[in-house]
Amino acid sequence: MEFKLADASDAPIIHELMIKAFLEYENEEPPSSALEETVESISTALMENEKGFIAYDDEQPIGMVRFKFIQNGLYFFRLSVIPEKQGQGIAKEILKHLEIYAKNKEISTLLCKVRKTVPKNIQLYRSIGYRVFDEEILHKPNGVNIKVVSMMKQI
Repeated sequence: MEFKLADASDAPIIHELMIKAFLEYENEEPPSSALEETVESISTALMENEKGFIAYDDEQPIGMVRFKFIQNGLYFFRLSVIPEKQGQGIAKEILKHLEIYAKNKEISTLLCKVRKTVPKNIQLYRSIGYRVFDEEILHKPNGVNIKVVSMMKQI
């Protein structure tokens, strides 16, 4: 597997990977806001303060993660692996690569938020050393509330 640090020109690839991976959440209440993002919104974010890694297998994009540096560490989100490659350890490989990147930038904490209604994702992070440190309810503009847990890992 190879990894590429994304730039704004990679927004179409990131968008396609993310949509494929997040389609499984389209019937959640509410559906993931990832499904509302556009190539343009991702491109703009990558030109501002957001970064991303794309994972390639045989030169084909198979997964990605987006992230940004925040005051207390590296916050990642939208971790995505295309459905036909899920369950093969690719998400863990992407996160391992992200940890190496963080260490090289002298950052010792990785953070993320996970929907409480998706225990398989919480378990994925726990299995590689993340712990829940907070729970909250996100209040969306449409009046829908989403229970999330905040997770972190010291590296």
